Amino acid sequence: MRSPPRLRVVLLVVNLAILLLPLGGVALLRLHETTLLRQTESELIAQAAFVRAAYRLKLGEVLRERGVDPATYGAAIDPAFLPGDVEIQPILPQLDRAADPILPSAPDPPAAAEAADGAAQVAGAAVTEVLLDAKRTTLAGMRIVDPKGTIVGTSRGELGLSLADREEVRRALRGEPVRVMRARISDEPSPPLESISRGTRVRVFVALPVIEGDRVWGAVLMSRTPVDAGKALYEIRGYLITAAVAVLLVVLLVSLFTSFTIVRPVQALIAQSARVTRGERGAARELESPVTHEVAQLSRAIAEMAAALEQRAAYIDTFASNVSHEFKTPLTSIRGTVELLRDHLDEMTEGERSRFLENLEADAERLGRLVGRLLELARADVVRPRGEASEAAEVIEAQVSRARAGGLEVAVEVEEGLGQARVGREVLESILHNLLDNARQHGGQGVQVALSARRVGGVGEALIEIEVRDNGPGISPANLARVFDRFFTTARSSGGSGLGLSIVKALIEAHRGEIALESDGGGTTIRVRLPAN
Repeated sequence: MRSPPRLRVVLLVVNLAILLLPLGGVALLRLHETTLLRQTESELIAQAAFVRAAYRLKLGEVLRERGVDPATYGAAIDPAFLPGDVEIQPILPQLDRAADPILPSAPDPPAAAEAADGAAQVAGAAVTEVLLDAKRTTLAGMRIVDPKGTIVGTSRGELGLSLADREEVRRALRGEPVRVMRARISDEPSPPLESISRGTRVRVFVALPVIEGDRVWGAVLMSRTPVDAGKALYEIRGYLITAAVAVLLVVLLVSLFTSFTIVRPVQALIAQSARVTRGERGAARELESPVTHEVAQLSRAIAEMAAALEQRAAYIDTFASNVSHEFKTPLTSIRGTVELLRDHLDEMTEGERSRFLENLEADAERLGRLVGRLLELARADVVRPRGEASEAAEVIEAQVSRARAGGLEVAVEVEEGLGQARVGREVLESILHNLLDNARQHGGQGVQVALSARRVGGVGEALIEIEVRDNGPGISPANLARVFDRFFTTARSSGGSGLGLSIVKALIEAHRGEIALESDGGGTTIRVRLPAN
């Protein structure tokens, strides 16, 4: 089964999705703005290329008519800008508002220091009509300068002024194609949305050199304000509304995903907890679809906790019922004896009074034994290893001597150098006492017990194995599966409480030991293994 993702991964994905929505919008807006800028740059390059071609052809005619050698006209091109391929000379748009500098606003051109070249003036005048007509459609500013930077053709009425100090013109007159952005400052109020520029704060300038062979005959300068991003967005507002709806759907999907992965499983756990609180049995179960790793862990923990609580509640119910039953018999006997003594004490003989008093004493002793056993069982349930150790041979010898003093016949065989058991002395004494007492109660009159102890090798550690065998009638198969159940006994008449083996099992398991029981018609064998130092 594939492990569900962790909750922090789900939250990270959700937060990233929420973060990427505005970042993606900003990135798309920036991309769209750059696209608009380069679209304007590309259009200006194309327009400048056509104007340059027309001007070069016209200037060539004028030079030939005047007998001027074209190879000597203008200025020599900078070798760094000589075209590598005379057939193909592409100029690709490359302006980026985020990366390229924005130059100051273009100043008004001053008057030229000297008159423009005559041939250039004639050629420029011939092309000016074309520039004026094209401007009505392209809305671009168009200028043609001679090799000295003086305007000889324009769509703006600036003939005779000089652009020689402009950076883009100066570089173009060396033979370099130039594209720059300049700040656009306007004192006019913000135009309406229908405006072409919509108040864009930059203006694109493209300067292409007019080259013939290895000579620069002048330059063509084109400029235009690109379409504002706001204007462009206004024009595609229908698509933007669609995109906004799509983003809203994404947000709703993210919310539904968060609800599915976090809220829904948590609500299911809350509902289970409420049912457990009301006392419903089996109400808490592991969620079939916890979605995340942490919710799966929480669901498993709640189910295990509820199962443990139900088990504990069932145990308490059974324990209370058994305790009530065990106490009820002697208490009933004591109550009946007391009533008889109170009502007929004067009529009883001395023997009868003695017999009833002995019954009271026996029942009181039985209650005392039950209370002692219950306290011992309670301690066994909560006992935890504390790193104590005891000499196993010494404890065995002491308990065997005590059993023999009580009339039990015990044969002992202890391996030499048995060593220490990794349990406290009191715990080991309780285990041995209960095992020998169990053999005495269930073996019947004249039972004989054989106790042996030896050191054996366990898995990864040494163990002390203690075996108690009796020659009693044994345990029936039906009772064999219940011998460790609390309050189960077949020797109640001889003082059995049904708690001895339960106490032994709890003590042994608390100290990481093992207990096993075998029985047939020839007796019963109980084998205990405890960790050895």
